[in-house]
Amino acid sequence: MKPLTAILIGAGARGAHSYAPYALDYPHELKFVAVAESNPLRREKFAQAHGLPPERCYASWEQLLEEPRLADIAIICTQDRMHYEPTLQALAAKYHVLLEKPMSPSPKECVEMEQAARENDRLLTICHVLRYTPFWSAMKRLIREGRIGEVVSVQLNENVGYWHMAHSFVRGNWRNREASSPMILAKSCHDMDILSWLVDKPCVRVSSFGSLMHFHAAHAPDGATDYCIDGCPAEPTCPYSAPRFYLGEGKSWARHFTEELTRENIVRGLKETNYGRCVYKCDNDVVDHQVVNMEFEGGATAIFSMSGFTRHQERIVQIMGTRGELRGSEGRITLLDFVTHEETVIAIPEQTSGHGGGDSGIMRSFLHEVRHYGGGESLTSASASVRSHLMAFAAEESRLRQGQSIELDTYYKQWVRA
Repeated sequence: MKPLTAILIGAGARGAHSYAPYALDYPHELKFVAVAESNPLRREKFAQAHGLPPERCYASWEQLLEEPRLADIAIICTQDRMHYEPTLQALAAKYHVLLEKPMSPSPKECVEMEQAARENDRLLTICHVLRYTPFWSAMKRLIREGRIGEVVSVQLNENVGYWHMAHSFVRGNWRNREASSPMILAKSCHDMDILSWLVDKPCVRVSSFGSLMHFHAAHAPDGATDYCIDGCPAEPTCPYSAPRFYLGEGKSWARHFTEELTRENIVRGLKETNYGRCVYKCDNDVVDHQVVNMEFEGGATAIFSMSGFTRHQERIVQIMGTRGELRGSEGRITLLDFVTHEETVIAIPEQTSGHGGGDSGIMRSFLHEVRHYGGGESLTSASASVRSHLMAFAAEESRLRQGQSIELDTYYKQWVRA
């Protein structure tokens, strides 16, 4: 059995460090044959790691996709607003495509990508990696087995973590809706997808509330400087101090603004990049907390809460059924039975790959689906992802309309017509 071949478009954190290492760990399954990356240092590092010749290293995805089809698979990990065009071109060139989430900040583009995959008879799998983790797979299995009866309601909390909030959504690439995506899509489309998957019925309506409550100029301390490292008097006691983040325990996260993690490079980044800016003086506009209420076909309901003000980065879930309930967090699931009152604890072993084992899990599954492709769809196909993406889009529209309920069927038809 020969390894499948792949091209990578976007050799950043997700592409180069989350998905591509699978080819190094399992070279008998996958081999990269080309890369497109605008950053020359990232491009060179990826080429060295995967043994790519110079003629197969491209500065843009356009250059790469101008070539005749080079591989079986295209893995696309560009920024949110750079997904649509390379995905359509890769599908038209008959690549099976693994696409980083979210599909696109545009509902219309999401629907068009789904249609393009169908028209070209190719897989378009979206990286909703949580479905591939042992934790969420066990949750789904217990529901499918009928262990809690029919699902009636779900409560899901996404604790983003105060440091992750500041890093990615105040200072980082996902801080601004126009530059990337709304928070509910950029961060929480994972959660919309998981809720859609667990309930396994169409969502019929949503409403949502949330705001950018804290990270804006009105909360800047007296005398705060534009950059933390420029002698800000509040820096020593500020929870969001950039020097504390990137020169201390969060040093590895500095790879988002420097390829070489030397003290000199990090200090330079704290002076010259957005990652060193005061969190109250950035151009961020995405929410720092949000709740979403959902009703599904048949009457089941779900409540989702995202907060950037938590010590830990974690998800906590409670699934309530007619015969029992499931509770889960941090690799531990508790099944409570209404008849026997027994509590069964399922411990999920710590995973070595990112997202609780989801990063390697989706790669393994996707390669199997490509190898045995017969016209079917993957676990996180574009059609499944469009459904959960539209839940996120509708939630954001509701939030902007001060919580007005949005009907999903009407909302979906609006974009199909468009």
